[in-house]
Amino acid sequence: MLRLRAVMGRSVKLSVFDATHFEDFIWRTFFNKTLVAEDKKLVTSAKFRVLNVSRNILHKVGIAGLRYSSNPSYVKLDTKGYDYFLAQTPFPGRVAKETKLLIRYHDAVPVFYPHTISDKAFHQASHFHALQSNVKSGAWFVCVSEATRKDLIKIFPEVESRSSVIHNIVSNEYYNEDSPKELVYQIIRNRLSGLENLKTSTKDVNFDSEQIRGNEFNYILMVSTLEPRKNHELLLNAWERLKYTTMPKLKLVVVGGVGWDSGPILQAFRPWAERGELFHLNDVHAAELRILYKHAQATICPSLAEGFDYSGIEAMRSGSIVIASDLPVHREIYANAAEYFDPYSTEDAIAVMQRVLSTEMDYLRDWLQTQARAVSENYLPENILPKWESLFLDMENAKQ
Repeated sequence: MLRLRAVMGRSVKLSVFDATHFEDFIWRTFFNKTLVAEDKKLVTSAKFRVLNVSRNILHKVGIAGLRYSSNPSYVKLDTKGYDYFLAQTPFPGRVAKETKLLIRYHDAVPVFYPHTISDKAFHQASHFHALQSNVKSGAWFVCVSEATRKDLIKIFPEVESRSSVIHNIVSNEYYNEDSPKELVYQIIRNRLSGLENLKTSTKDVNFDSEQIRGNEFNYILMVSTLEPRKNHELLLNAWERLKYTTMPKLKLVVVGGVGWDSGPILQAFRPWAERGELFHLNDVHAAELRILYKHAQATICPSLAEGFDYSGIEAMRSGSIVIASDLPVHREIYANAAEYFDPYSTEDAIAVMQRVLSTEMDYLRDWLQTQARAVSENYLPENILPKWESLFLDMENAKQ
């Protein structure tokens, strides 16, 4: 029936959801992980509209149209009376003529790196065709980074004049606090992965001894979903080499949920996890992650492709040193507050990590932390929200 509506141009109406008496559901289901408690009243008192069709179904309806035409036919939403429709990622639908469609574009990974994503054929096709439809409809694209915007323009050069950059906001929950390092053990013990095929041990690590109070428990940290493009295996290889040579006591802590194609990554983790040298954690709260960032020797961001990469900025806000893969987006976001390595070279990663972590390089780490305080402030709410306000004001002025 949706396919028929799409072909005939009939709109799908939005349902009304009255949040009165359901504030707890609205807040805890959708907003409390990214907003502060002071925002609860504002958010839960808003007027809500609901699209009763899932995004996945909308994608399938549009792509099904390719059987009969060279262009997919997407369902039209009844957005009359609304000035703007802001969608996260390419939106598999159309809006009313008087409604301006804005796409928050995060990355072009499904187009350029389809081998690193799940359900590869569908994911790439759904992303590309929805994006193409948005472009043809005259949508405006608000990209999370200039690197992402350049990737978008590679695919559709015609959107150069209809695209802008507003970086992501880092949560206020990340800041440099004076926390005791002993808390690291409590967090590791409480948040160890419960995966049956990854047995992690803490038997060889006694955080209650003089060892931890003497700051002898040293680790590097990576925070990311386990999936191929995040480059866990290169980091693991580099860390192993450091343990075999100059840093035998260095631990590795990996924080993140299990994503697609994570089997080989977990398998590579296994021998070190069983010996209490590598710790895979999940369901780590922001307050706990802030402590892990703070006490890490460095936070490593080794990705092969990113749209923004929160972990480096969160780490900087929390007082950590950042070592990142040499990607245009990392250079843009982290600027001179990080040290960089070739994401395809284990040797280069080893050399950079060894240099930054060396006991003789205190001055470099101090310099990076000083730069990090200034760079990371660029992504605080007070510096990003005015850019959104300016964007909508410019669009209103353009209408007039």
